[in-house]
Amino acid sequence: MLTLYNTLTRRKEEFVPIEPGKVRMYVCGPTVYDYFHIGNARTFTVFDMVYRWLKVSGYKVLYARNITDIDDKIIARATQNNELMEALTTRMIAAMHEDFDRLKLERPDIEPRATAHVGGMLDLIAQLVQKGLAYHASNGDVYYSVRAFPGYGKLSGKSLDDLRAGERIAVDRSKRDPLDFVLWKAAKPHEPKWPSAFGDGRPGWHIECSAMCRSELGERLDIHGGGFDLQFPHHENEIAQSEGALGHAFVNYWMHAAFLNMDSEKMSKSLGNFFTAREILNRLDALQGGETVRFFLLRGHYRSEIGYTWDMLEDARKTLMGFYTALRDTPPADTTLDWARGHAAQFKAAMDDDFNTPIAFAVLHELKNEVNRTKSPVLAGLLKTLGGTLGLFQEDALHFLQGGGLQATASAASGFAAQDIEALIEERLAARKARDFARADAIRKQLESFGIALEDGPAGTTWRRQ
Repeated sequence: MLTLYNTLTRRKEEFVPIEPGKVRMYVCGPTVYDYFHIGNARTFTVFDMVYRWLKVSGYKVLYARNITDIDDKIIARATQNNELMEALTTRMIAAMHEDFDRLKLERPDIEPRATAHVGGMLDLIAQLVQKGLAYHASNGDVYYSVRAFPGYGKLSGKSLDDLRAGERIAVDRSKRDPLDFVLWKAAKPHEPKWPSAFGDGRPGWHIECSAMCRSELGERLDIHGGGFDLQFPHHENEIAQSEGALGHAFVNYWMHAAFLNMDSEKMSKSLGNFFTAREILNRLDALQGGETVRFFLLRGHYRSEIGYTWDMLEDARKTLMGFYTALRDTPPADTTLDWARGHAAQFKAAMDDDFNTPIAFAVLHELKNEVNRTKSPVLAGLLKTLGGTLGLFQEDALHFLQGGGLQATASAASGFAAQDIEALIEERLAARKARDFARADAIRKQLESFGIALEDGPAGTTWRRQ
C-alpha cells in the first residue's frame, strides 16, 4: 500500500484515491518571466518521480502542471526588455520545455496557462463575492476576506492572531483587514487587462491555480503539490478560495518538496543566490548533464532539504557513472519485474513509503554491486528496469560513458573528438604489441590530461570521459 506524507494532516497516510484506480494530481508550475532555477528544478523533478511511480503502481493518472503567464514579475520584465508580454512568455515557455526535456521530465497530461482561464477565475471570484467571502474595494480591486473563512491557516498551521502579530503596517488602506489578499486587480495604464463585472483588470496570482484546478481536474483533487515555499500563503489561499466557493474539501493529499540550499541558505531569485537549471546544464556534458542533475535531485528524500555545490554535483556524476559502468560491462537482459521478490520487493517497499528514494537508491547500489560481482545479465536487466521507474539508466551505457553532444564531437571543447580518441587507442595497441611501452604510456597520459580514462579488459580497451 502506498503511503505519503500529507502536509494538511502532518502525518503519513495510506493513499486512497477518490476514484479507484485513478489519480488527479495538480502541481504548481513556473512563472515564465525567466529561466527557472535549480531549486525549482528539484520540485518539478520530484513530482515527475511521483507521476512515474503512480503509473508504475497501476494508477491511471491525470497530471496537470500549470504555467503562470500573467503576473507582476512578467509585466515588469517585459517592460524592462521593451517587449510584448506574450513575446516574453512564449520565449520562456519554449526554453522551459527544452530544460525540462534535458532533465528527462515527462510532459504532464495537461499544461494549462493562466491567461486561458481568466473567465473561470472571474466566475470563482463572483461566487466568493456572492457568499460574502470577497468584496469589491474602493480602489477597484477585489479582495478575499480572510477572517470570513473559518478554516484559514489549517494547512500551514498559522493562526490569524499570529499572522496579525507579525504583520507590517498595511500599505493598501482599501482592505478591510491587512490579511486580506487580492483576487482581481483593477486595470492600470499600459498593463494587460480583461473586461469583468468588477471593471477592467487582471487576476491576482492565487486565484489562478484555484480556477485551473477546477476547470482541468474537477472540484476535488487527489494530490496537490509544489515547493515548500508555496505552502503559505499560496496554497493556504487556494484552500480558502476553492473550499470557500465549493463548500467542501478541495484536496485530499497535499505534498511539498523541501528547499535546495546554497551555503545553508534557501536558494531563491529574491536572495540572488541561485543558478538557473539552464546554467548548470550548459556547464555539463550534453548527454550526461541532464541525468546527472536528475540523479542528484532525487537521491535525497523529497521532504528533506539538500545542499547544492559543484562538488556535490560532481559526486553525483561519478556515482551515476558507476551504474552505467556496471551496465556497460554486463549488458542487461530483458527483465519482467516481480515486485514480490528480492531487490524489486525492497525497492517497491521504499518507494511506497512516502517515495523514500534514499532507501530505493541504496537498493540500486546493492544491486549494482551484485551485477559487478556476478556479471549476471538478468540482474543487470533488473537494475536498468528499476532505474527506469525513476527516469534513470536508460541511455546506451558505452555512449553515455563516452559523453555526448558538444563535448563528444567538438575538439575545441574537449581536446579530442571521438574518432581522434579511437585512433590514439589503436596507436597505443600497436605500440603495446611492439613492446613500445613508453609510447603506450605516453598515449594514456595524453588522453588522461584531456579527461579521457582508458579501461583495459578481456574484450579490449574502452574509454570514457572523466
